[in-house]
Parts: sequence; C-alpha cells; structure tokens
Amino acid sequence: MIKLNKIVRKGKALFLAYDQGLEHGPTDFNDKNVDPEFIIKIAKKGKYTGIIFQKGIAEKYSREIKLSKIPLIVKLNGKTNLVMGEPVSRQLCTVGEAIKLGAVAVGYTIYIGSKHEDEMLSEFESIQREAHKNGLPVICWIYPRGKGVSGRKKKDLMAYAARVGLEIGTDIIKIQSNGKKEDLAWAVKSAGKTRVVIAGGKMKDEKDLIKEVRESMNVGCIGFAIGRNVWQSKNPLKISNKIREVIWKND
Repeated sequence: MIKLNKIVRKGKALFLAYDQGLEHGPTDFNDKNVDPEFIIKIAKKGKYTGIIFQKGIAEKYSREIKLSKIPLIVKLNGKTNLVMGEPVSRQLCTVGEAIKLGAVAVGYTIYIGSKHEDEMLSEFESIQREAHKNGLPVICWIYPRGKGVSGRKKKDLMAYAARVGLEIGTDIIKIQSNGKKEDLAWAVKSAGKTRVVIAGGKMKDEKDLIKEVRESMNVGCIGFAIGRNVWQSKNPLKISNKIREVIWKND
C-alpha cells in the first residue's frame, strides 16, 4: 500500500525543496541558506509536509533530519547546469539507499521532449516499481525541455507533462505553471486522479507568489514544492506561514 499520508496532510502538501545545489550550483546561496541545517529548521518551524534533499545531504545531515521529524523525500536523480545540449538527468541514488536514509518518498525528474526522454522514462519505470513494492510514493518532476518542445504552446506542454505523469503511474506530479489559471486547470484535469503540486521556481514578488498559490489550489492542485522563494526570502517563516494558510485555508 502506498503511504501518501506521510507526506500529504488532509489531502494537501507543502514540500520544501533543496536540490538546487546540484542543479544550479552555489549561485542560489548566501551565508545562511548554504547551510542545510538552516533549511531543516525552516521546514520544522514552517510545518512542511516534506523536505526534498539529494542523497548526500540526506546522509550527512541524517541526525538533524530525524530530530526535526520532517518527512524526508530523497531525489534519486540530478544533473548540473554545466553541460549544454539535450537535457538528461540520470539516477544517482537507489530506492534501497533512500529507504536506509529514512526516506518516506522518492523523487525523479523527467525532461519530456529531450532526445534522452526514453532513458529517463525507462529508469523511472524501475524506480516506480521498486518504490511501490516498498510502499513509498513517487513524486515525478516532469518538465518539457529540449529540441522536441520547440514551437509548442506552453499551455499544451504543461498539460502534456501532467498527462505523462498519469500515464506512467507517478503518485504526485510536480510541474511548472505558466501563470495562467485556465491553462493550469486544464493541466490538472489532464492529470486525472494523479495529484499535482506546483514548482515554486525563481524568486517572485510575495503578492504574486501568494496569488499563484491561491489560484493553483482553486483549480485542484494539492500544494506546492517550493525552495528559493522561501529560503532566499528575508523572512522564510513569514512566507511559509502565508503559503500554508492559503493551502489549508478551509481546514
């Protein structure tokens, strides 16, 4: 049985993402947020339903994560931004390793539209089977990238990403919104019974961010997987509380 209740509360979710160190390099960090302990404290005080780390941080900060009691989601693949060309993100951690690290869910990125799409889809299939065998939910980051998406409408690509998540059997899909409520509503409908969370993305104005959270929840998303908009903020707990209030406004 898939144990979604460990990362979803009352049908909704708020994940604090911190896999950007591998994906973007050190440019996202300052003297405070470069420290994973700072992130763990935000997750605990901000009452997040999950915290997302690559395996290195999950291993080196296992004691702090366990003490925080924040559900751990281990990202199983990743890449740097130093290599140009068609994007591909390969597996760096196994489901078994993630379980030993204390993970209650795992995550994986697929770049649909990349010429390496088939490699990631195949790798995901093995990961999903192993995770489900052990009762772990799988969160799939699905982003349209590469030459295959050239000339396609953002609305169609967003809905396609959501539909791929449903078709391949992921439990939660993480997609990027194009900022248009009607388009996102169609993407959520395309995902069927698969739950949708929205990626926080680059730093936004606080009002714009809260508006995006509200509109996303209104069209059927279950929450957000957010990183830089929180831990790059001057007041991470304040923005966390505002986001949480919108997500669980009727609970």
